[in-house]
Amino acid sequence: MIKAFIFDMDGVIIDSEPIHFDVDIQTMNYLGTNIYKEELEKYVGMTNPEMWNLIIHEYSVVQSVSEIIDYQLTTKINIIKSIDLEPIAGIREILFELKQHNIPIGLASSSPRKFIEEVLSKFNITEYFDCIVSGEEVNKGKPAPDVYLEAANILGVDPKYCYVLEDSKNGVAAAKAAGMKCIGFINQNSGNQDLSKADYIIKWIKEIDVKEMLNDIT
Repeated sequence: MIKAFIFDMDGVIIDSEPIHFDVDIQTMNYLGTNIYKEELEKYVGMTNPEMWNLIIHEYSVVQSVSEIIDYQLTTKINIIKSIDLEPIAGIREILFELKQHNIPIGLASSSPRKFIEEVLSKFNITEYFDCIVSGEEVNKGKPAPDVYLEAANILGVDPKYCYVLEDSKNGVAAAKAAGMKCIGFINQNSGNQDLSKADYIIKWIKEIDVKEMLNDIT
């Protein structure tokens, strides 16, 4: 039975992966190095510090992680503020339905809290979330389970009664490592993601059946 529902954000609530890919490519160009979208796909779902630490080592970048993130995050937030965006189709409806059934809602994202708050504020949906956890606020980011375990802890719900909505291989791995049920959302804009470890795989948010989750006795 479901007792809490936890959302990833990028690629689930907001179709932001194209923005992330474009800005990360731009950031690498700014650093004097080329990188391609296909090379970035393996980092989807990871925190910025973890991703950039790996990239710095692989591409011999001389700038520090903090310098890179400062440039990257400022660019992304400016883009979010300047363009017209709506949540991914079906998100407003599922949030409303979960609230109607008094199911606690969490958000566990690898993005920095500043970026999370910017997105939720833009969509005017902050009030739906009973807890928000950034991957940069726990010891290890996805694919480690820390961010999901922390969300469950704040919500006061045993992880085995939590459902997670994820769009990335790293995110699905994190949810399953936390002992939660995971719905894998196929978002083509998130790149080539292996969601095979998810309990369910969907192509549209509207496929999520809240009543079915309430009646799930496993």
